[in-house]
Amino acid sequence: MAKYLVEKNGPLRGEVAISGAKNAVLPILAATILAEGPCEILEVPALRDVDVMCRLLRGVGFHVEEYYEEGRILVEPRKLTTDEVPRDLVKKMRASFLAMGPLLAKAGQAMVAAPGGCTIGARPIDLHLKGFRALGATVDDGGDPISARADKLTAGKVYLDFPSVGATENIMMAATLAEGVTVIENAAEEPEIVDLANFLNKMGAKIKGAGTDTVRIEGVQALHGAKHAVIPDRIETGTFMVAAAITRGDVLIKNALPDHVKAVTAKLMECGVTVEDLEEGIRVRGDRGPLASTDIKTMPYPGFPTDMQSQFMALMTTVKGTSVIVEKVFENRYMHIGELNRMGAGIRIEGNNAVIPGEQRLHGAQVIATDLRAGAALVLAGLRAEGVTEVSEIYHIERGYADFIGKLQALGAKITKVED
Repeated sequence: MAKYLVEKNGPLRGEVAISGAKNAVLPILAATILAEGPCEILEVPALRDVDVMCRLLRGVGFHVEEYYEEGRILVEPRKLTTDEVPRDLVKKMRASFLAMGPLLAKAGQAMVAAPGGCTIGARPIDLHLKGFRALGATVDDGGDPISARADKLTAGKVYLDFPSVGATENIMMAATLAEGVTVIENAAEEPEIVDLANFLNKMGAKIKGAGTDTVRIEGVQALHGAKHAVIPDRIETGTFMVAAAITRGDVLIKNALPDHVKAVTAKLMECGVTVEDLEEGIRVRGDRGPLASTDIKTMPYPGFPTDMQSQFMALMTTVKGTSVIVEKVFENRYMHIGELNRMGAGIRIEGNNAVIPGEQRLHGAQVIATDLRAGAALVLAGLRAEGVTEVSEIYHIERGYADFIGKLQALGAKITKVED
C-alpha cells in the first residue's frame, strides 16, 4: 500500500491553482444520463471518484472519453443497457447513488445498491427515496439493491427534513423529466447545487431557485446535450488556505471563488490570518503575527463546512489558546482525533465538542487517513510536526484531491509518496 511521508516544513510560499470541484463534477456526470445528445464537461479534476463515475456511465451503456490532462470528459449517451448501477461501483463511492434519479427519470426504473464511501457517520438515503415517492415512484427499500419504478414521474412537493445535498441533487435531476412543477423545500444551498442546476438548464431543464432553500423544477419532455465547465473546488481552496496558515506561509490561491469560502475566511481572520481577495486569486498569509484560537460549529452551507472541520482542527493545535469545535453535521467525524493525538495534539472529546489545546509540540507518527478530509488534515499537521509523519490509507485522500502532493511540493512542502 502507498503512503505519504511528510516532514516538518518551513512556511509554504508561492502559487497554487485550484482544480474543479469533486462534489460538483460527480452529480454533473450523473446528470448526463438524462441527455439525448453528447455532453462535454470541462475543468474536470483527475480523481479516483471521477474515474468511478465514468465507469458507472459505461456500465449502463454510455460511451465515455476521459482526457484528464486537458481536464475534459466527453459523454455520448446511448441506449441504456441496464437500469441497475454496478454494485461494486456503488460500494466504492457514495456519489454513485446519484445515478438513481436520472435512471428513474430516463428509464422508468432504477436499481442501486446501498452506497458506500467515507465512514464519517450516518448519511441515510431516506430523503432521496422520499423525493422519488413524492414524484409518483414506487420504491422498494426493503432489500439490496434498492429499486424505484414509475411509468411516468409526476410533479410533487418535497420537504427535506435536513437540507441534504445528495437528496436535493437526486430529486432535482429526477424532476427535470417529471410532468408538472416540482418544489423542493428546505433544499440544500451549496454552490455545487447551483452548478448542477446551471448544467441541467443548459440541457434544456427549467430550474429556478437553486442556491436558495426552495427549488422549483418545471418538467420538460427531453434534455439535450450541453457543454459545461465545473466550478472550482471550495474545499480544496479551504485546505490550501489552512496549509498556508498552519505553516505560517504566504500563498496565492488561483482559480478560487472567494464567495464560496466566506465562512473559512472569516474563521481564519479571527485567528489572525491575513486573507486578501485579489484579481489573481486569494492571498493567505499566516506570517503576519501570532495566531490565536477560535471556536467553530459546522453547519450546512453557508455555514462553516463539515468538510473543513478536520483541517481546521489541525491548525488549532498550533495557535495560542484553547479552541472548541462542534460537529453538527456528521456524528462520526471525529475519528481523526485519535490520529492527531498520536502526534501529540492532546485533543479531548466532550459530548459533541472537540476541545483543542493550542501551542502543542506536534511530532511525527504513523497515522491513518480515516477519511478523505481527515487524511488532508494529517498531512497538514505533518508539515508542522517534528520528524517524519507516515500517513497510510492515502487512497481516501486521492479520491478528493487532484495532484495533492505535486501542488504541495510546488509550494515547498517536504512530502513524498512511497510504496510500502
